[in-house]
Amino acid sequence: MTNNKNCEYCMNFIYDEEFEDYVCDIDLDMDEAERFSNGSFDNCPYFRINNEYKIVEKQN
Repeated sequence: MTNNKNCEYCMNFIYDEEFEDYVCDIDLDMDEAERFSNGSFDNCPYFRINNEYKIVEKQN
């Protein structure tokens, strides 16, 4: 798991049953993957808040 404090609120941070851990669902390049695994990916350009209420709002 990563040290990035915002990952747990991100739509792209999903549970992977194979690894039995949460992982980023975005295909990162090698530099991004290294920063992500080191926890130094502070301002992730792929961050999207996992707001279930916002999703339901769009469905109605």
